[in-house]
Amino acid sequence: MDKRVEKNKHSLHDRYTAMTHDLHWETTYQPMDKVFPHDKYEGIKVHDWDKWQDPFRLTSDAYWKYQGEKEKRLYAVVDAFAQNNGQLGVSDGRYVNLLKLFIQAITPNEYYAHRSFAQVGRSLRGDALRIATQMKSADELRHFQNQTHAISNFNKYFNGMHHAPQWFDHAWYLSVSKSFAEDALSAGPFERLIGLSFGFDDLLTRPLFVSLMSAVAHNGDLSAVSVGFTAQSDSSRHMTMGQEAVKFLLQQDAANLPIIQRWIDKWFWRSYRLMTFAAMMQDYMVPKRMMSWKEGWDMFVQKPGEALFAELAQLGLRKPKGWDQACEGKDHISHQAWNAYYGFGHTLAFHTWVPEVAELDWLSQKYPDSFDRWYRPRLEHYAQLHAAGQRFNNQSVPMQCQTCQFPLIFTEQGSGRWTAYRETQHAGEAFHFCSDHCEEIFSNEPEKYSQAHLASHQILQGHCYNAGVQENTAGFDRQAAVLDFCQIVQGHDNGDFTNSEDALNFENWGAGQDPQEAQL
Repeated sequence: MDKRVEKNKHSLHDRYTAMTHDLHWETTYQPMDKVFPHDKYEGIKVHDWDKWQDPFRLTSDAYWKYQGEKEKRLYAVVDAFAQNNGQLGVSDGRYVNLLKLFIQAITPNEYYAHRSFAQVGRSLRGDALRIATQMKSADELRHFQNQTHAISNFNKYFNGMHHAPQWFDHAWYLSVSKSFAEDALSAGPFERLIGLSFGFDDLLTRPLFVSLMSAVAHNGDLSAVSVGFTAQSDSSRHMTMGQEAVKFLLQQDAANLPIIQRWIDKWFWRSYRLMTFAAMMQDYMVPKRMMSWKEGWDMFVQKPGEALFAELAQLGLRKPKGWDQACEGKDHISHQAWNAYYGFGHTLAFHTWVPEVAELDWLSQKYPDSFDRWYRPRLEHYAQLHAAGQRFNNQSVPMQCQTCQFPLIFTEQGSGRWTAYRETQHAGEAFHFCSDHCEEIFSNEPEKYSQAHLASHQILQGHCYNAGVQENTAGFDRQAAVLDFCQIVQGHDNGDFTNSEDALNFENWGAGQDPQEAQL
């Protein structure tokens, strides 16, 4: 009779070690420095990669099991929402413009993050960290696919979603997102790890995937909120990886501290500027409001951030340079962004509008120190112009910050009146910035940022036209030529929401007409 084989029960620690650190080997045909040429040129020193420990102790086999279960549950909700015409149950037709901006500005960054972390996993020789970043890369690809799948149902019935990748590459207002993604993709592996996992995921994803997604649920979009919450469950791992990366590198060598501090300063500010989109969505693009951007910032960024940096101070790390300015800006950035995009509404691929009186009252209540003083009078003036048939449209091409690529719309700290403007010289050229922090990021790497592809510059240089279009012809319309190049359909994808095709369709469907029949 065969002897019974005893199965050894490994502890979680032993299993994790066997599936990560024990898979590593030293190369012989080629030296390790040649196999991993990118993990030293940034100046980071790592003496013992075995000290890296994933706080979740997650191995690849467990990862695919957990994520497979999550996908089944997610797509059951997404498919049921589509089959039951869930788009008719959202609170207001204006809400769909939030999804338009989301798939234009946020979703493509998920794919860039997938590429970024796949490269990090290939570039660093630490075995456990390589596995963790490769799982994060798979997470980001899933997020891109899930968001695209969920929002594609709305694309069947609403304008402003049909060429989102084209717009991400060419539309002027989306260069904010594109420049952020390409800045990370072109950084070294350690900077990318710290910048995205800590500067963005750990410090700033909760307002996007918790407070904003809670508002999405409040507006009846169960499909998008399911996608958002499943992304946030992954982000909880990403956040711990960001913290672990910072602590691990600081403990490895004292020389790493100033390098990591500079990266945190940079990527917190770059992430904060990117999150202006989320602030605008939270305060202006969610018809049924439940939490302001300011409240979300206090709850999900400022309080936990203060506690986290108090802990990291023991390792010599301070708060990012822009922290105090960002905390002060919670009273302003959503209003300043909406004002800018309302004015340029005829050049966007989503609709804008003046908030209703009840919505202005809500904003007054949530922003008692800033809204009535600086922003409500302007919106009420826009409402008067619109009522008189003279909707305000800004006919200029916006000056963009050389670093974050937002138009120069933000004000000086402590003021809602004076526009912040900075200028610096490099190689005989003048460059313009929206803040001290963007200027400093440029000054630290001028060779990189002086080559930035600014959409406003490309437009003025005549690079945003289809082949054969000539500027020097009678009746030439620059705006129409640029929109045609971007494949933004004038009057359908943009302009004021009132009396738009989307608004009229949503009103008709609400009266009982099936959207499939309406299309026929």
